[in-house]
Amino acid sequence: MSVSAFEHPFLSGLVGDDETGRLFSAQAEIDAMLAFEGGLARAEAAFGVIPADAAERISAVCSTFQPDMAGLRQGTGRDGVVVAELVKQLRGTVGGEAEKHVHFGATSQDVIDTALMIRLKKVCILFAERLAALEKALGEIDAKFGARPLMGHTRMQAAIPITVSDRIRAWKEPLTRHRQRLDAFSENGFAVQFGGAAGTLEKLGEKAAEVRKALARELLLADAPQWQSQRDRLAEFAGILSLVSGSLGKLGQDVALLAEMGGEMELAGGGGSSAMAHKQNPVAAEVLVSLARFNAVQLSGMQQALVHEQERSGAAWTLEWLILPSMVMATGASLRLAAELAGNVRSLGKR
Repeated sequence: MSVSAFEHPFLSGLVGDDETGRLFSAQAEIDAMLAFEGGLARAEAAFGVIPADAAERISAVCSTFQPDMAGLRQGTGRDGVVVAELVKQLRGTVGGEAEKHVHFGATSQDVIDTALMIRLKKVCILFAERLAALEKALGEIDAKFGARPLMGHTRMQAAIPITVSDRIRAWKEPLTRHRQRLDAFSENGFAVQFGGAAGTLEKLGEKAAEVRKALARELLLADAPQWQSQRDRLAEFAGILSLVSGSLGKLGQDVALLAEMGGEMELAGGGGSSAMAHKQNPVAAEVLVSLARFNAVQLSGMQQALVHEQERSGAAWTLEWLILPSMVMATGASLRLAAELAGNVRSLGKR
């Protein structure tokens, strides 16, 4: 059993998303951290910071290395971060003269933050694709049923007749803006973190900026000066996640209300009741509302995590680890459920 509903043996069938979850698995994080170490070695060798043969050895080991997970768990409990134990194990496998060049000039936060950015960039691509597909699906519903009349409601009361197109526009247009937000953020929001012990890259001297830029190229990330205590990028991305799930929550709320009133919407599927066989509960629509409210609550925690004291905060940093993956998972699940819901629309509006 898992404490997280997103990974729970059966609750994950409701609020989970396998494709998003794989990007936040332990293996995905380790792979991203090893990509950092291999990329760092190659970038440093390119500017003569470490020997080329050492970089080749480090890079080769990073491409196949499988750490001792029990050791990582014990090391994290001891050190507060996983990287110290990971680097220890990596150095032991690299061996020889190259061993001392592993992780040169870097610190734990460089590895963890950059590994996060590598995975969040993949999340951004995935979510933008899903938003585009959902926009298309809603457009197809509009083309089929858009001219039909629908009762408009204001403040939960019947107002005046509108069309299905009017309602779909309120669902679809925010999704287009969110996809554009993701596209804009991806231009420079996913930046490499490389600052060393206190953000000054003191061990690299005059070559620091060149090595950082080369490392960013290696990892397909944006180049930026160290941002280890500047967490606005992550808070901004979390805000976009909350906007996406919030707009999908509005869609879910509308669908649930249409299902309650009856006569204006027909859906395939739906959840069964253990007590009332005749019922088809609008489960996906309801969960969209729940996930929207979940992310709205979590967003305040990401704002709290902006407060990093001095050059590094263990407390604020750990808070991000607790919150951001869950927000990503909630958004992935929202996009999955919204796509399923759109695919299940059989009729909308009055015939």
